[in-house]
Amino acid sequence: MVFFLDYRYSQFKQQQRADRIASLSSYHGPLTDSDRETVEKPIERLVAGVHNGIIQPLDILRTYGKVALKAHEKTNCLTEILLPDAERWLQDGSSINLKGPLAGVPVSLKDTIVVGGYDATVGYSSFVGNAKQEDGVLVRLLKDAGAVPYVKTNIPISLLSFESTNDVWGRSTNPHNPKYSPGGSTGGESALLALGGRIGIGSDVAGSIEQGYSEKKRLRIGMLRTDGVVDPSPACTRALKIAEQALAREGHEIVEINPPDMYHALKLGSVLLNADGCRTFKSFMRSAEWEDKGANQMSWYMRLPRPFKWVYYLWVKFIRRDDVWAGLVRDWHAKTAEQNWKLVAERELYRAQWFEWWNQTEIDFILSPPNATPAVPHDGMKDALDYTAGIVPVTHVDKALDGLPAGFNIKKLNGVAQGAYKLYNAEAMHGLPVGVQVVGRRLEEEKVLAAMKRLEDALGDEKYDLLAID
Repeated sequence: MVFFLDYRYSQFKQQQRADRIASLSSYHGPLTDSDRETVEKPIERLVAGVHNGIIQPLDILRTYGKVALKAHEKTNCLTEILLPDAERWLQDGSSINLKGPLAGVPVSLKDTIVVGGYDATVGYSSFVGNAKQEDGVLVRLLKDAGAVPYVKTNIPISLLSFESTNDVWGRSTNPHNPKYSPGGSTGGESALLALGGRIGIGSDVAGSIEQGYSEKKRLRIGMLRTDGVVDPSPACTRALKIAEQALAREGHEIVEINPPDMYHALKLGSVLLNADGCRTFKSFMRSAEWEDKGANQMSWYMRLPRPFKWVYYLWVKFIRRDDVWAGLVRDWHAKTAEQNWKLVAERELYRAQWFEWWNQTEIDFILSPPNATPAVPHDGMKDALDYTAGIVPVTHVDKALDGLPAGFNIKKLNGVAQGAYKLYNAEAMHGLPVGVQVVGRRLEEEKVLAAMKRLEDALGDEKYDLLAID
């Protein structure tokens, strides 16, 4: 019976989405030259045009709505379609502040974000019908700034996966290669942005004390080549080298860094993430509801009796001799409230260590691979510091350049690295985008964006070409 509820509610939402899309006849035509000009125009020029009365916000919305629906046809990236209400918000003269700094700019939203009148299912069929009457805080702030929420985008159920799939909305695919994931948990956003979207909101960020900053012409950039747990794949290593050389040519100072133990962050993060033994995210699932592989593995392990876990830990540590994997699984069980608070205190101490280390190193940013591999295939399976990070696409996987070296033996890797490298195949991944990660400190979003722009400019003719908009 519960299985049929999952199926019924999922089918209801998918049919509702299809009906809403079908009703938008004015959004289904081909992109005109004017549409392409609008999409290619910098955001600040769109805002200036709205402020000056030269550009109509409805025209911008209809262009971006067309782009979003075309992206959805290719990747199944959208969940809730807000376009009819977005038109009404623009026309009623009070919902959107068209004098704000984002006047008339369409903004896509991760499915978790609350928009009045629309569900925020997070991929759970049990959340269908949970629409709130009022907008959430983030949406109210966006509207007050003049932005126009127009679509919501897909995520993985539980938000604990590198891909964006669930029973309610289905599977989102990578716009470069449909056999691969667009990422997670904000995968729908990434697919839409790759196909012509321009501003998308993934998640809100907790804050700390801001520090004054004056823009520097010459940046001091710390190179984080590996986290010490999983070395980056050849494609990711090559992308990092391209970015490093581009920045060095522009005169920026490149330094090697040795930050606090990152394996410790992995252990802390993995335990804190599931300190309740995976009970919370499992509690929302109906029987037989699809669950991504990573979340399924964690919840299965959490359910094992403690003696079984201990035997497995001993086998990994002393028979497989894998200290990295053993160090993780040893503590994977539900925590008491007292144990959880001790872990939180340990995390805050770790953040303080990073704070002191960064001050002593005097770097402006860290440049690193965003992940060990470019993408993950479907059904293959962070931030303990709460730092600001942005991804800059640099190149594509090249099967001729990015194959694994001769003599590579996956069995010699630790369990975490094996999980990553089982998914790496330069031949199958050929053409997928590969990026680098620019990391700044907490509440440094503007500075990280500026550094990303510096990197893009430094790449020059090597700059990554976006997908063409149909």
